[in-house]
Amino acid sequence: MGNREDLLAGARKCLAEKGWGRTTVRDISAASGGVSMAAIGYHFGSREALLNAALIQSIEEWGDRMEEVLSAHISPDATPAERFEATWGGIVESFTTHRALWLSSIEALLQAEHAPELRERLAAGNRDGRRGFAALVLGVPEGEIGSERDLRIGSAQLALFSGTMLQWLLDPEHAPTGKDVPAGVRELVAEIYGR
Repeated sequence: MGNREDLLAGARKCLAEKGWGRTTVRDISAASGGVSMAAIGYHFGSREALLNAALIQSIEEWGDRMEEVLSAHISPDATPAERFEATWGGIVESFTTHRALWLSSIEALLQAEHAPELRERLAAGNRDGRRGFAALVLGVPEGEIGSERDLRIGSAQLALFSGTMLQWLLDPEHAPTGKDVPAGVRELVAEIYGR
């Protein structure tokens, strides 16, 4: 790997171990195998830009891995309900296996209020997430997602994801399981719409 890649790897390690706010330039330099602190400015412009890139890379990698894992466990003939339920088992598991990533994403969200570039990157990630969640539930390639209906399905999934993630980060002992989320959605729809 070159210095740029070493810095990204070091920043990702720091995000996992220390979080966004407590990671210093010196920490990143040490975690990247001693790449000079000046190289951060040369390759990324600032500590914040490097942490932005590392966080986005981590979230994208998580999304790719999640898609692979879920695709391997969901039959191509599965109904949308079966895909929805299978998806939530994997998502909830990731809240424990990738806790540091989700904590860092919350920290980044707070930083985005004052960093327009980060805000746009996170917003773009949300748009991708909506399409990805819709594709998982509907069982179609992500490139085929685009209708208003598809995007509403993805947005609802993303809202469930964000709320469930916060519950797991704050109170994992009482947070909903991968089975609770789909069951709660079914019960809510039945209560509201009588279905």
